[in-house]
Amino acid sequence: MNKTLSVVLATFNEEKNLDSCLTSVEGIADEIIVVDGGSRDKTIEIAKKHNARIHITTNPQNFHINKQMAIDMATCDWILQLDADERASPELAKEIKEKIRNLKLEIRNSVNGYWIPRKNWFLGRFLMKGGVYPDYTLRLYRRGKGRLPQKDVHEQAVVGGRVEYLTNSLTHMADPTFSRYLSRFRRYTDFISKQYKDKKLGKDYLTMVKYILILPIWWFFTTYIRHKGFMDSWQGFVFAFFSALRFPISYLKYIKE
Repeated sequence: MNKTLSVVLATFNEEKNLDSCLTSVEGIADEIIVVDGGSRDKTIEIAKKHNARIHITTNPQNFHINKQMAIDMATCDWILQLDADERASPELAKEIKEKIRNLKLEIRNSVNGYWIPRKNWFLGRFLMKGGVYPDYTLRLYRRGKGRLPQKDVHEQAVVGGRVEYLTNSLTHMADPTFSRYLSRFRRYTDFISKQYKDKKLGKDYLTMVKYILILPIWWFFTTYIRHKGFMDSWQGFVFAFFSALRFPISYLKYIKE
C-alpha cells in the first residue's frame, strides 16, 4: 500500500540529534515532515538530506503546538510522531511495519493507535527503575484519530477508538550531559510556572508549604524509594532529586513574577 506512514517532528536547533533520528526510520517512513521553530544551526540542512517536507515557523514555549502542526500536515494512513532525540530501534521499526502494513484488514481497521515503551538515557545509562521504564508514550496512530491537547509539557496524544501496545522500545537520548538536562529543566519549569499562573494558583502559606516542601518530598520518596530509583546507581538519585525540585522551582518562579 502506498503512503502508509508519515513520520512527523517539531524541531529547534537539533543538528546533534536529527540525523540519527531520521536514519532510524528511513526504512519505514513514506514521508517525513519537519516543523521547525526557526533553527539557527544545521537542522534544516539535515532535514533536507532526508527529503523531509519542511515548514518553518516560530518556536513557542509550548512545543506541542508545532508538533500538532506537523501532525496536521501528514498525508499518510498512519502517523509516527517523534522527537529529534528519539530513535526507533531496528526491532521497533520492524514491529511498526508489521502492525500497520501486514496485519489482516479486519484487525487493522479495529485499532487506531499504539502505545510504545520508551527507554530514557540519562547521564550515561538507561533509567530502568524509579517509575521511568517502561515509559509508555502514545506516538503511533491512524491519521485523523490522534491529536495533542497542547496544554501540558508531558501530555499524551488523545486517540479515538481502540489502542493497543507495542513490545519493542523507542530509545530516548534525552540527557547525555548534565548541561543538556539543566537546559531542559529550565524550560520545563518556566512552562510549569506559566501553567500555575494560568490556573491562578494560590500564594498563601499552605499552598507555599505544599509546593515547596510536601510535594518534592513525596515525589522523591515515590521515585527513589517506592519505585526503586536507587537501583539506577547515582543517576537514579540525581533524577529523583531534580525531578522533585521541579515543584518548588516552578512555584518560586511563579510567585516572583
